[in-house]
Order: sequence, then C-alpha cells, then structure tokens
Amino acid sequence: MEYETKSGRAGSGNPTSPRQSVRKNLDFEPLSTTALILEDRPANLPAKPAEEAQKHRQQYEEMVAQAKKRELKEAQKRKKQLEDRCKLEESIGTAAQTWNQEILPNWSTVCTSRRVRDLWWQGIPPSVRGRVWSLAVGNELNITHELYNICLSRAKEKWTTAAPFSETESEDAGSSDRESSLELIKLDISRTFPQLCIFQKGGPYHDVLHSILGAYTCYRPDVGYVQGMSFIAAVLILNLDTADAFIAFANLLNKPCQMAFFRVDHSLMLTYFAAFEVFFEENLPKLFAHFKKNNLTPDIYLIDWIFTLYSKSLPLDLACRVWDVFCRDGEEFLFRTALGLLRLYQDVLTSMDFIHMAQFLTRLPDLIPAEQLFQHIAAIHMSSRNRKWAQVLQALTEQKRSGVRLPGAEVLS
Repeated sequence: MEYETKSGRAGSGNPTSPRQSVRKNLDFEPLSTTALILEDRPANLPAKPAEEAQKHRQQYEEMVAQAKKRELKEAQKRKKQLEDRCKLEESIGTAAQTWNQEILPNWSTVCTSRRVRDLWWQGIPPSVRGRVWSLAVGNELNITHELYNICLSRAKEKWTTAAPFSETESEDAGSSDRESSLELIKLDISRTFPQLCIFQKGGPYHDVLHSILGAYTCYRPDVGYVQGMSFIAAVLILNLDTADAFIAFANLLNKPCQMAFFRVDHSLMLTYFAAFEVFFEENLPKLFAHFKKNNLTPDIYLIDWIFTLYSKSLPLDLACRVWDVFCRDGEEFLFRTALGLLRLYQDVLTSMDFIHMAQFLTRLPDLIPAEQLFQHIAAIHMSSRNRKWAQVLQALTEQKRSGVRLPGAEVLS
C-alpha cells in the first residue's frame, strides 16, 4: 500500500483523540483510493463495525491478488513475446544460412524445387532478399551499371535546365507533361514512406530515390514518371545497391501487368479487372455478390494496390513478404493477394455499404497479421473451370479483340 509523507499536519499541541490512536500513523495518508477501504473513519463519525472492517480487508486483499494476477499475466506475455522474438531471429538466421550456402550458389538448379518454393513462401530473410529479388526478376532488358550512369547523367542535365515547378502547377499540367516531369518526382518523393523520414529532403536515401526515378524517365521517356513509382523504387533501394535497384526497377515495370497500369492502357486494365472478378466470384461468391449489389468495382481499390505493389497499402514488412512471392509467382500473386485481403476482411466488408467499403479498402488497417493474411492467401484457388490465371487472362484478351465488351468497360472508358 502506497503512502506519502504529509507535512503541516496537526502539531504536537493538538490533543490525540481515542479514535486517532486506533488509526494508523496520521503522518501518512493513502495515495490510492483502493487503500482507503483499510482506513478507519474520521473521529467525528461512528467507528466501523468489526464485520464491515473485515469485509473491507477482504476486498482489499482480493484487489491486491487481482493486481498481482494481472502483473503476472503481463510478465508472462512479455516473456512469451521475447521468446517468440528470439525464435523468429533464430529462424531468420537459420534460413539466411540456408539461402546463402545452399540455394544462392546453386540458384539455376534449385530455384524451382519444392523445398525452395516452400522456404520462399515463408518469407525471404532480409539479408538475402535483395539478391533473391534480383535473380527472380531477372534482367531481360540487359541494363548495365554503365547504362544507368548514362541515364542518370542525362537526368541531371535536365534538372539543371528545368524551370521551377510548383505543386499547384503540377495539378494543372497536362497528363503527359505531368507524368514525364522530373519536377513531379521531387514532389512525390516527399510523400514516399513519410513515416520513415529517410526519403524526404535531407534524408539518407533522398538523393538515391531521386536519381533512380530521374534516370528511369530518361531510360523510358515514353512512359515517363507516374505517381506510385516512387514507392516501388523506395522498396528496392532498401534492399539493393543503387544501380542494381535501378535494374530491378526497370525490369519490374517492364512486366505486362505493370506496363499496362503505368501506361494507363484502359483496354488491358479492364482485361485484368475482368480476370480478377472471375476468381473473385469463384472464391468469395457471397462477398462478390455484395460488391455487385453495391456497384463496387475493382478499379476503386485494385489500382492503388497494383500501382505500388502493395508497398503503400500494407505495412512495409508485410509488403516485402508479398513482394517475395510476387517475384516467385509473377503478376498472378498480386491478384491472389487482393483476394486474400478480401477474404481476411469479408465479414467486415459484407456489413458495409459502398462508401464504407471503398474507404476501408483504400485505407487498410495499420495492423494486419502477416501469418493470418498469408493463410487466407493460401486458401485462394487460382483456378476457374480448370483454367489457370494466364489462361483466363488470355481468353478474356481474345474475347476483347473479338469485340465483346468486358464488364466494367464504362468505368475506364
């Protein structure tokens, strides 16, 4: 029981009443209201009956026991968290050793084996993640470090000759001008992972991110810079050296799905959305019907997820795990992840209307349990009537070419 010394109490000249002699030392008083039940009543009030005093003491002892129980429970929780953290660190260390000693030296022969695919699903250790991503993404474009330096030099020349560009002007500029503008890159960098404070001006990775995005606009002037690219480049920078990050970045964006979205190819985007809805209806028919009833179309939530490869929508460590399997399985996994998220939150979503669903999906919860999400992703079957993702996508593409209007065409037309 906590007490504090109280100064200025009755002096020695004040007489001591019989009730005061029964009370505890009057130079102390309880800080806790819990402890007040043990205090006798003031001298001018009738004394507590023995039965009431006993009851109060019993109540106090019960409170103390409950407090101790809570403390013990919290201590056990902290101990378990520490043990789990130690186990996780140990498993990451063991996995890193396996990747370094057994997998990476024999990449071409073991990368498609069942064992490696299983390890891949569990998450690539951060210490080797960049190397695995580079190998998995590949370099079909044959970009060299020298080519990166040439593109960067051209970008720097443009920066020195570019006129100042304000955020207000960026909103008013034409689409093609805005997306190819090197100045828009500066504006977007400040919005990239702001909570990390490492990509903003003055941060350790500001210039690196600026360089990669600027070099890409010179490497692919037909694509230019599109909002969302900064998040992809930032994730790569956190895992790779600058030139290697640029190589992976350019090759990633050259994939059919990413190119369709970043070049805003409406027709192809609609085909991807239609393919997604085939598997949506197959896996989550109840939620699919609810979305249809409320006219919630895939473009409302999928565009942001695909544009940034979930790096803006999910916690960074979880986004990296999604990237791990995306590098293994390709674009199909981006849409499988979307279905996994919808499956994870389907009970919440089915109770919402259009506005609340749109708000929820465009701003996902800050805390998303990784293992739980991956369990839901694993439960998604990317097969419809014995057709895989690529087959469904191909069939829809041919259907589009034949002049059949795909669902949702009015949204992006």
